[in-house]
Amino acid sequence: MKTMTCKQLGGACDKTFSAETFEELAELSKLHGMEMFQTGDTQHLEAMGKIQEMMQSPEKMMEWFASKKQEFEELAED
Repeated sequence: MKTMTCKQLGGACDKTFSAETFEELAELSKLHGMEMFQTGDTQHLEAMGKIQEMMQSPEKMMEWFASKKQEFEELAED
């Protein structure tokens, strides 16, 4: 099990997510993002806007995703 924060994943807060794989962790982060979107949290909405901008370039998005996955892989187990 490894842990990353919302901020480490491009978000806006220190909420932690723990999972066995990066894909599981990304899904937890996505669910959190949807919750924050529904509540209208302005800091998270700003962070989501930056990620949406990045998504306009598939290459940039793939690079970002790969770098976050690498960061996850390099973490020590909890």
